[in-house]
Amino acid sequence: MTSNGIRDRVAVVGMGCTRFGELWDSSTDDLVIDAVGECLESAGGLDIDEVDAFWLGTLGSGQSGLALSRPLGIDYKPVTRVENYCATGSESFRNACYAVASGAYDTVMAVGVEKLKDSGFSGLLRSDPPADGTASELSLTAPAAFSFLDPAYCAAFGVHPDEMRAAMTHVAWKNHVNGARNPKAQFRSEVSREKIDQAPRVAGRLGVFDCSGVSDGAACALIVRAEDAHRYTDTPMYVKGLSLSAGPARGALDPEFDYTTFPEVVRSAADAYRQAGVDRPADDLSLAEVHDCFTPTEIVLMEDLGFTDRGRSWKDVLAGEFDADGSLPVNPDGGLKSFGHPVGASGLRMLYECWLQFSERAGDRQIDDARLALTHNLGGRPGACVSFVSIVGRDLS
Repeated sequence: MTSNGIRDRVAVVGMGCTRFGELWDSSTDDLVIDAVGECLESAGGLDIDEVDAFWLGTLGSGQSGLALSRPLGIDYKPVTRVENYCATGSESFRNACYAVASGAYDTVMAVGVEKLKDSGFSGLLRSDPPADGTASELSLTAPAAFSFLDPAYCAAFGVHPDEMRAAMTHVAWKNHVNGARNPKAQFRSEVSREKIDQAPRVAGRLGVFDCSGVSDGAACALIVRAEDAHRYTDTPMYVKGLSLSAGPARGALDPEFDYTTFPEVVRSAADAYRQAGVDRPADDLSLAEVHDCFTPTEIVLMEDLGFTDRGRSWKDVLAGEFDADGSLPVNPDGGLKSFGHPVGASGLRMLYECWLQFSERAGDRQIDDARLALTHNLGGRPGACVSFVSIVGRDLS
């Protein structure tokens, strides 16, 4: 996988993020307006007319650029709507960054939004395109598909199911502790390990607290050339690497696929690290925001992203290495476990946490001297995924 990258060529100079949750009193338009308003204000009160182009990420809460131009009153500017499963918000950010780096525009905005609660469904509302019937994995719910990670990991690495259960519980416990300190999270209460263990089962050994919630939300980023960043803010966030990988989706039919890794994540992480000049991610990164859609997913991701060795992630999780006060804080904002997963907004919400950390505005979650961060989204399911990884930093190299 080869990409030239745009290291230190563009910067984020403003961000906005709504509270995530069951926002029955807010429409999609309301969420967009709120996120964009905070973003513009954080960039010194920039007027929206000064933005040259827009990218909108949403899975099912709007069609075409009109879903953004209408609520914002944008007059005849280019607005591109993108979708890429759970990497949708990150995809809007990636495309917006490339537009500035190419020289096509000076100032652009990436917006992500999703209203899932209004659908009336308890899970992600989506419809699969017609197929020939061989894609049997599509008949599984997302919890069922990801529940395979747990027994597969135990079998591959000789981990006792009780030890794996304890590690899964720690992931949920950790992320809820972090979310309890975040005023924009959907779930703001710590949850005991006992309650997590005793929760009703959803699929396999996945209980209610092993699964991310369903929520509404929006987030937004304002992007300019790096050399222009200080015209807008004293604390810009520089883009070091952006990588997206779409797999061949053969996992369910490949006898060698064993549900202990996401090859798409391995590829996209390696590409992003190469672009950013990151050689030792566990040491070089100050924090990571990863796609904890289910607790065993986060355990596997720690290895795919190079934070620990194969077969060791569960031990490092239990040792607290990825806690807020650990050697590499993972999901210090609470992650999908505390925020839920409004698809179009999640990737930008992760970047929003990095933005807060770099500008030392994360409050009780503040990490000392945060300088380099990773964000990651995983869309699809084991064996058939898209994966996005970004590396962003506080300083120019």
